[in-house]
Amino acid sequence: MANESDSKKGAAKGGAKKPSAKAAAAEVPSGPKTPPRLKVLFDTEVRKKVAEQFGIKNPMAQPKLEKIVLNVNMGRHIEGTKIPPEKRSTVLDTLVKISGQKPVVVKAKKSVANFKVREGMETAAMVTLRRDRMWHFLDRFINLATPRIKDFRGVSDKAFDKQGNYAVGVQEQGVFPEINMADVNFTHGMNINVCFARSNAALSKFVLECLGMPFVKPEERKSKKS
Repeated sequence: MANESDSKKGAAKGGAKKPSAKAAAAEVPSGPKTPPRLKVLFDTEVRKKVAEQFGIKNPMAQPKLEKIVLNVNMGRHIEGTKIPPEKRSTVLDTLVKISGQKPVVVKAKKSVANFKVREGMETAAMVTLRRDRMWHFLDRFINLATPRIKDFRGVSDKAFDKQGNYAVGVQEQGVFPEINMADVNFTHGMNINVCFARSNAALSKFVLECLGMPFVKPEERKSKKS
């Protein structure tokens, strides 16, 4: 009886128990997840255009956007045997902000005396994006980043390999709206590789054009040559 009365007194003093974090999270209403805009465009419109233009009606045979790889070279900033901490942190912070994913630091596999690189030294940072993050990044790059490039006249349409993978370079990280250049201590660029499966150069270019990739226009190319 004493134990029972003590427990009642404790409950009266402490009040009702607080709900656990899991219970609180379960109570928060959550609607259906919104699919990436470019993925919806690809599934609903681009696939039909690919079938009409190239005669590939089987969805399993059509080109598929597989991944996007972001790569930043840090080897040129090596001092002695290491990269200065402030430059290393700037590069990693940039990749985290624009990709929403933790980057991987790449180490040299071989020693190269001409470049003063030894095996095991940190030389680059990279991020591999797949699924929804890949589509969200591509959407931001096409519609937000490229219009912020100085004197922009379009990205090259010649940077495709035989498998249909596309590579484009950015000279400074400030073209991404997530980056505040007042908070960084140096400017760096990056390589962006858009990787396809079941594709070739013509197919990949057609898909990217349908998604809104701003390739250089023929008249702009002629003006550059003249």
